Amino acid sequence: MWYHTRMILLLLVVLGLCLGSFVNALVWRLHAHKDWVKGRSECTHCHHVLGPLDLVPVLSWVSLRGRCRYCHKKIDDNPLVELVLPVLFALSYQFWPLSLHRTGLLLFIFWLIFLVGFLALAVYDLRWFLLPNKIVFPLMWLAVVQVITAAIYDMHWQLLIGAVGGSVTVGGIFYLLFLFSNGKWIGGGDVKLGIVLGILAGGVLNGFLLLFVASITGMLASLPMVLQGKATRKTQMPFGPFLIVGLIVVQLFGASILSWYSGLLYG
Repeated sequence: MWYHTRMILLLLVVLGLCLGSFVNALVWRLHAHKDWVKGRSECTHCHHVLGPLDLVPVLSWVSLRGRCRYCHKKIDDNPLVELVLPVLFALSYQFWPLSLHRTGLLLFIFWLIFLVGFLALAVYDLRWFLLPNKIVFPLMWLAVVQVITAAIYDMHWQLLIGAVGGSVTVGGIFYLLFLFSNGKWIGGGDVKLGIVLGILAGGVLNGFLLLFVASITGMLASLPMVLQGKATRKTQMPFGPFLIVGLIVVQLFGASILSWYSGLLYG
């Protein structure tokens, strides 16, 4: 059992490193309006096509000391992006709240795919304050497919009800904020992302927990900059990454958190 778990974790880490490298390339290609399916990886400065030795996750960046092999300018890609995904894959396996059989395994596979897309969204939002539709819409359709597939596969129609409740809660609140502020408080991309995250959160309570975690993490992240005078109340901050953090917390620990909170209220 110990050996089996270690092997799965190792495979997830290797897969995460490879897909993390893919996320770096995907984000740059989308921003540069290049073909992200057929396009070749290249230096963003000299546009030299990168070879196999330039594309080894993390190790290539370290061996080159963060500079292009050909023009010696600083590599734009961040190796931390490549490290985040294997960590999330491993944590998801360790703390997955469902059994890894039947529906639980199906949802876990979907979840790994979502993590790749969410990391790409988070990186894009942090760099350019935008959540591109080319990533958001496929994730939205994938979320719908996941819920319907899981509901039919396990005949558990409560999943559909929870998905509707979560999407209305998160997406609906964001849409109202968007309308009330004329887009000044929250962007349209956040509304669409909120629908996706609400579907995956799977319920009204989970939706509110997601928003709470996102708000707390966003506040904690911005507080040091405010205290140092590097940001004010009017400073633009990307909220997408914090929403994604909120979903990860809800997905892996939401049931435990709600159970603990219910114990405080009624215990």
